[in-house]
Amino acid sequence: MRLLIFFLPAIALFTWPAASHAEMTLLMAEEDGCMWCARWDSEISEIYPKTPEGKVAPLRRLEIQDSTPADVTLKRPLYYTPTFVLLDDGQEVGRIEGYPGEDFFWGLLSVLLRDAGVVIETSG
Repeated sequence: MRLLIFFLPAIALFTWPAASHAEMTLLMAEEDGCMWCARWDSEISEIYPKTPEGKVAPLRRLEIQDSTPADVTLKRPLYYTPTFVLLDDGQEVGRIEGYPGEDFFWGLLSVLLRDAGVVIETSG
C-alpha cells in the first residue's frame, strides 16, 4: 500500500492508491499508573488526531491486561506500556515499545508509516 500526502501552506492534498487497505490504526497499549502513558497523554494525545499521522492511523486504546481484540492480530504479545502498534487491516505492521519523548515518537512513527507504504510529505 502506498499513500502520499502533500501539505501546502493552506491545503492538504491526499493521494490514495487505487486499491488501498481498509484502515490503518495506531493501537496504544496502556495501564493505570504508567507514568510514560501519562506523559504521552500530556504531550501528544490532544494533538495526535489533528496531525497527518493521526488522520492516516487513528488512535485506538487498549488496557494492556485486557484480551487482544478479535479484530487485531499481533506478531507477539504486549508486555510494556505504553506500546504503540501500527495496524493495517487489524494486522500488526510495526510497533514502538515505550515512549521516548515527543521528538523521537514522531520520528519513529514516521518510520513505521513509511515502512507500511504511507508517505507523509510536508512543504514549508
